[in-house]
Amino acid sequence: NPPGDSAGRLIEAAGLKGLQLGGARISEKHANFFLNEGAGTAADVLSLIRTAQEKVAERFGVRLDLEIELLGDWTEAELDGL
Repeated sequence: NPPGDSAGRLIEAAGLKGLQLGGARISEKHANFFLNEGAGTAADVLSLIRTAQEKVAERFGVRLDLEIELLGDWTEAELDGL
């Protein structure tokens, strides 16, 4: 969470609650929960994370940092900017 604010509030204010990319979706109950709808891939989740980071940065000038550790065989290019 950025100082003095919350990632969930910023993601919601950016209009991203419920956004789905592939099999991954931002929860409609809490915008800082990213869900696998059953057939989601790690790439779907990563794409959703990037989209949320980009939209929040565009709208509020705030960069959301990851609080999770990404597991798997990712290339440096795939993780660039996270």
